[in-house]
Parts: sequence; C-alpha cells; structure tokens
Amino acid sequence: MNSCILMAEIVQEPQLRYTPDNQIPVAEMTVQFPGLRDDDPPSQLKVVGWGNLAQEIQEKYHPGDRVIIEGRLHMNTLDRPEGFKEKRAELTAQRIHLLGEGATLSTISSVPTSTVGSSAGSSTSSNPSPKSAPKAAPAKREVSEPAKTPAYSASPASEPDYDDIPF
Repeated sequence: MNSCILMAEIVQEPQLRYTPDNQIPVAEMTVQFPGLRDDDPPSQLKVVGWGNLAQEIQEKYHPGDRVIIEGRLHMNTLDRPEGFKEKRAELTAQRIHLLGEGATLSTISSVPTSTVGSSAGSSTSSNPSPKSAPKAAPAKREVSEPAKTPAYSASPASEPDYDDIPF
C-alpha cells in the first residue's frame, strides 16, 4: 500500500489547469519541508491534486501556508535537455489539512478520477457534512474500591528467584 503523510509549507502558488479530454481540474504546487538533520537543506516536492480537491487547493491554499498532505508518492522520469534522465518524486494528494495560527483543522477529500466525469451533474460536495448537535456530557460514574486480595496466589519469598527473565 502506497500511503504518505507529509507536513510541509507551500512555497509556490497553486496552478490550476484542466485535462484536454474530460476537462478534469488538476492543481499543482510546490511544497517545502526541513531536512532530517540540522545541516541538511530543506527539500521541495511537487504536489498534485485532482477533481474537486484541485479547485479547493487553488482557492484556499497560498504560499506560506503550513499543511499536512495525505496521498500517494510516486516517481516521474524526465528527459533533461543536457541529455540525461532525471527522476523526481511527486505526491498525488488525497486530503489536505491546514495548519497555522488560528486555523481550524479542515479536511478536503478528492473525488476519484473515474467518477468525476460521471458525477458532473450530481450535487456531491468535497466538504464534510456538518456535525450533529453535541451530546450531553455523560453522567459521572462512581468509582469502586479495588479488591484488596490479589488475583493470584503469591509464592513465599523464602526461595530466591534465579530466572534471568523478569516476567
């Protein structure tokens, strides 16, 4: 199973485009995250979102936003003008959570690409449904005293235990 969760900062304004055949929205942006060690430079990664998620990315996310991205990681091979091939990692986003001062945790889910074309007339939304009214606090429970007798029979401590394993 290919699943990746990444906390990063958006460094490039998301760009929205559409596929030529089905006109499916595609958003691309670049994010940056710190290296493993203090002396490692920050790493950058291209993030792609499809369908309703692509439109949400373009509308709501901007450079400087800190986000948690859930998705699938894969490698693309590019032919460089210098005559060699280069491999680059790319994250296909499935959900994005916004982080930051005063920001509430928001979740945006993508619609699978196979259903985007067929559900164009439906009224599905990428936003989660509103939560029901909060329930009343549960009643306080009385805490009973624990039993004073042990659940096992203790062996006398007159013989020392020479076993190396303490359990």
